[in-house]
Amino acid sequence: MVVLTLILGVNYISWRWVASLNWDAWWIAIPLVAAETYSLIDVGLFGMTVWRLKKRKAAAAAPSEATVDVFVTTYNEPLDMVMDTALAAQGIRYPHSTWILDDGNRPELRQLAEQHGVGYVTRGRDWENMPRHAKAGNLNNALMQTQGEFLLILDADQVPAPDILEKTLGYFNNRRVALVQTPQYFTNVPADDPLGSQAPLFYGPIQQGKDGWNAAFFCGSNAVLRREALMELGLLGYVKETEKSIRRALAASTKAIKQARKAADAHSPLVGGMLDEVEAAIGHAGRQLEAQESLSQITYEVQLKVQQAVRTLVQADVQALEADLAEIAAMDLAAVGESGVRVITEEAVDRLSGREWSPLGAMESIQAVLDALSVERSGEAQPLMPLATISVTEDMATAMRMHARGWQSVYHHEVLAYGLAPEDIGTMMTQRLRWAQGTMQVLLRENPLTQRGLKWGQRLMYFATMWTYLSGFAAVIYFAAPVVYLLLGILPVASLSADFFIRFIPFMVVNQLLFAVAGRGIPTWRGQQYSLALFPTWIKACTTAARNVWFGRPLGFAVTPKDRQEGGPRWSLIRPQITVAVLLAFAAIAGILRLAAGLAEPVGTLVNVAWVVFDLLVLSVLFKAVRYRGYEPGDK
Repeated sequence: MVVLTLILGVNYISWRWVASLNWDAWWIAIPLVAAETYSLIDVGLFGMTVWRLKKRKAAAAAPSEATVDVFVTTYNEPLDMVMDTALAAQGIRYPHSTWILDDGNRPELRQLAEQHGVGYVTRGRDWENMPRHAKAGNLNNALMQTQGEFLLILDADQVPAPDILEKTLGYFNNRRVALVQTPQYFTNVPADDPLGSQAPLFYGPIQQGKDGWNAAFFCGSNAVLRREALMELGLLGYVKETEKSIRRALAASTKAIKQARKAADAHSPLVGGMLDEVEAAIGHAGRQLEAQESLSQITYEVQLKVQQAVRTLVQADVQALEADLAEIAAMDLAAVGESGVRVITEEAVDRLSGREWSPLGAMESIQAVLDALSVERSGEAQPLMPLATISVTEDMATAMRMHARGWQSVYHHEVLAYGLAPEDIGTMMTQRLRWAQGTMQVLLRENPLTQRGLKWGQRLMYFATMWTYLSGFAAVIYFAAPVVYLLLGILPVASLSADFFIRFIPFMVVNQLLFAVAGRGIPTWRGQQYSLALFPTWIKACTTAARNVWFGRPLGFAVTPKDRQEGGPRWSLIRPQITVAVLLAFAAIAGILRLAAGLAEPVGTLVNVAWVVFDLLVLSVLFKAVRYRGYEPGDK
């Protein structure tokens, strides 16, 4: 099915580019064929994912003496929700320690934890006025305060089954396995899943397919990780960031020397000589850095040379001042004024102001090297940050770094924890926006296609997930094209001839069959709806992530609320989609009227009306989602 889909898809898209474009309407023709090309690549990446779909057998018996820390992460979730999860975690049968990681530092939660014998961890004063890194920072803080060989990470609403460790720890008998991910399943979702919370395609064929490429990644919760792998990432990250800091400091000091040479007092032999020595030391440090010599030795030698230069200039400064004072003492610098008070003469002022005072001024900027060159990570609360902090979705970035280091991952396809999904559209959209933003941050900061250490299959598996969030831009074109034709009569293809239909229809049919075959009965329609219907969310995620990475603008991060948000339907949240739906409906009516009046071509009109109907079916999920008021027991 994958091969057939790709053959038919390449046949259709190549024909579209070569023979079907309406160049008279290039402004819609080219965007449409570009969107179709995007979709073909998306299908190709999906096909590659499921090509190696792995269905694992049960894991071997769990090791008998492994030490495990169970982390329940929380920020502002309801206390009873957190304690339900923590007590269920405490009841896991395999021996372990349970910890509540409270990023909200709530005394009442600390008291509840102590009452039930659950460990409690929050951030200390070291984190004050330092980057907090959201959930990643919370976990990194806890890693420094616990000792378990393995970590089971749970969100505050993910209640674990008692046998979750018994069914996952056995995979770690393979010393190269660093991660075992299990599905996220939600108990408060009705069968029709109006918010698209369940993800059976992702927590099924997609993760199983990625597992076949050793690219199943960490999804933030319901996963067991090996501490050794995380600490390796922390140490390597520390070294990497220290090297970057030293390179920046050396580059800045080189510029500072150039500026210092322009100063008037830099013409003196003493200052010029000192600048030459410091410049030589900086050049030597750069060569040592390229040779991967000891970072502490590099920084020590440069700091020592700068200190020696400063000390020499200070001594020269003091000697010059002593000579000046002796000269001043011998001068008649004062005279008696009209008031009878002794004042400084203008001649003395001219002589003193014309003197070059401290040659140390030429070295002031170089002194900054002493502060910049350091192996201490002074800009962070702690030197080691095992979980990646480059994104608001620390899970994917961390897993990708693990895979780049040669570690292996496992996807265990069995529900072993039961969570709570968002119960209103606003919360759902906040959650999806954060996921998309974080994924795009990873793409822009550590593109898997260029990441050292990853195999090509792994690169493409990570890139496939990132690629899907670009669908918002393609969706705009898919909504616009039929409106343009039905209202303006402008067709983006040269003609809707037989050549078009014999290429397009087989490709679309087989494309849908591929999803059906890969899913083996798993419902995929809801996921397809939301991939198009949330196009404003995906576009916002891409643009805000780009501004954050390229220009340092904040994302406006928000923790996903775990409880139902009160109030009536919030139609404003889907205002762009409502606008698109109105335009589509109006275009369809206009097209039918034009056809009835004999002003439109029948085949083109009917095809585009059918296209509009499909788009409206896609968008219709949001109208039900806005009215959805949350799950009630007994919902079907």
